[in-house]
Amino acid sequence: VGARAWAFHAGELALAEVHRKYKTPLKLLCRLAVGSVLAGPGGLLPHDNIIGQVPGQVLSTSARARLLLRRPSLEEYVLLMPRGPTIAYPKDVSALMMMMDIHPGDTVLETGSGSGALSLFLSRAVGPTGRVLSYEVRDDHHNLAKKNYRQWRASWAIGHREEWPDNVEFILKDISAADMNSVTLDAVVLDMLSPQCALPVVQPSLKLGGVCAVYLANITQVIDLLDRVRTCRLPFVCEKIIEVTHRNWMVLPA
Repeated sequence: VGARAWAFHAGELALAEVHRKYKTPLKLLCRLAVGSVLAGPGGLLPHDNIIGQVPGQVLSTSARARLLLRRPSLEEYVLLMPRGPTIAYPKDVSALMMMMDIHPGDTVLETGSGSGALSLFLSRAVGPTGRVLSYEVRDDHHNLAKKNYRQWRASWAIGHREEWPDNVEFILKDISAADMNSVTLDAVVLDMLSPQCALPVVQPSLKLGGVCAVYLANITQVIDLLDRVRTCRLPFVCEKIIEVTHRNWMVLPA
């Protein structure tokens, strides 16, 4: 009974991993549906052959390629899910989360929603008693972030037999025009083109000692941000500016 309960079910996400000699594994993400087929460079694999199987098994395709089937981690999901704008990558998200020191029950603001990657990590961090306010100014990004968030929650409920927290409020609005007077924020993360425009709006709602983390693409944007903080005399202290590097290693026998 335990194995059947943990088996793949129709409607949830599955990750197929193809191991290639001297190369990184190829990962394919699919939503299981009766009668559908997973098509990849290694051949075809009917979803019916996956449904009912316990994750961690290796199945063969029509071309006899061997696929490792398992449930995707949150990191793998955000890297493989549909995206419009560039996502906040897991290596950077990890640094942001450590800097903000988010706890279960916290209320966190993010701008903008993008494809929803950071929203999902924040959702897990604040937990069922916490709250994430995700502002996005573009309608297409707003809808995509909501779709990706709902897909992950639905798959989680099917595969894990428990609810993923419904704690993210996606708001289609320019943060500079938002009314934040009734909200107390434990932390803020800004991932937008001009974060300096949002600082005066979010600052009054950020609790004393709270952290505002800003995700920027280049040092020119950092300089513009610091100039705005200085010229507007905003009560922020720049604690650190970091670049996160990530290097994959492949170890092969001599």
